[in-house]
Amino acid sequence: MVAARWHKLLVCEGKAIHPFCAERTTVAEPSGTTNRAARIELDQRVARELRDRLPLVAGQTVTAITAEVPSYGGTLTGQMRDKIENAVQIALGTFLQLLEQSQTADRTQVNDPSTPLVPALEAAYALGSGEARSGRSVDALLAAYRVGARVSWRELAAATVATGLPAATVAEFAELMFAYIDELSAASVAGHADELASVGRARRRNLERLTQQLLAGEAEDVLLRSAERADWPVPQTLTVALLPQAKLRGALALLGEHTLEGSEELPVGEPGEETAVLLVPDMHGDRRRQLIRVLHGRRAVLGPARPWARVSSSYRRVVRVVALGIAQPTDGEPLDTEHHLAELLLSADVEALADLRARVLQPLAELPAATAERLTETLRSWLLHQGRRDDVAADLFVHPQTVRYRMGQLRQLYGDRLTDPRSLLDLTVALALPAGGAPAG
Repeated sequence: MVAARWHKLLVCEGKAIHPFCAERTTVAEPSGTTNRAARIELDQRVARELRDRLPLVAGQTVTAITAEVPSYGGTLTGQMRDKIENAVQIALGTFLQLLEQSQTADRTQVNDPSTPLVPALEAAYALGSGEARSGRSVDALLAAYRVGARVSWRELAAATVATGLPAATVAEFAELMFAYIDELSAASVAGHADELASVGRARRRNLERLTQQLLAGEAEDVLLRSAERADWPVPQTLTVALLPQAKLRGALALLGEHTLEGSEELPVGEPGEETAVLLVPDMHGDRRRQLIRVLHGRRAVLGPARPWARVSSSYRRVVRVVALGIAQPTDGEPLDTEHHLAELLLSADVEALADLRARVLQPLAELPAATAERLTETLRSWLLHQGRRDDVAADLFVHPQTVRYRMGQLRQLYGDRLTDPRSLLDLTVALALPAGGAPAG
């Protein structure tokens, strides 16, 4: 598979290019390196002289790379150094083999995949993949190639001049050698990019799976294994935030890199908007204010911080608040579920709340509807303001004498129940939400 891919690469428009070109190639042409190699006259004596110098060239190349490329400093020692030196010898030996083979090969066979260039490109591709797995950047890899090209040419140029090759042939040799190294470096870059893309795709899949498991409330041992596979550091807490998909990118840019994201079909934004869910690490305590600032203006719903393996409870809290239809704050702040615990509690058993409300309002059942409504409103305000007449009047926009008159009516209807702690508890719970504001079932 790799050989076929790189055979396409090196014959695409006569030069090494990005491997995606292989998908567009329909006519095979000889690679630039293979084609130019056939024009150089290199006899066996010169070839032997160059080949004899390869161990020295390889050693000096690795020494220069270690000294000049910080990412490799101190790493190319012992067996690793021997391995890299051997790889350099093989690469340069392949180059010489290409020259020797081109002197006798049938020109119709120059793009045969058996050419020594193909194994060299495969090896370079594998080198790039390995460097990506080792954590070295593509810049470090290309820097190593540049240093290697310079040192290799310096040593081999001295040999070609010493053998008495004509200046034109030496120039052609130099051009060919640098073209060959360009093709090797292009193969390594592609291997590096493909490895990173493959690792990135796998990690994204693992992170998505972890997010789903966290929201579903999987067991902690399952979550720990998934976190390890996803290379995701386990935090102390996670906080769920729900927001429109269109607002997601801006929020993620301001949050930590280990924030998890998913998508949910919940009505948070405008009708038809897709919804995103974020699991934000370690935003408990005072840090919650920071998260609120980040989510300002993003029409978000914010759940409580929970121990990371129990974040599903934060998610359920958010879902319940959304289902209650509580309006977003008008000042741009996120809808913080911590500010609506009473509504959440009262919505836990909607039928029980309705029954309790009907029972505590039974003394008003025989009154005209408008009168019953006014007295219910007054009783609720009186309970919430702990009987402070002026505060009740201000709340209801009526005169304090009106409050006094209505409370007189209520005392006649309720009697001792307005002083009984148990009855007051029932009244307070039943009337905690305004008329018409009871949670929907």
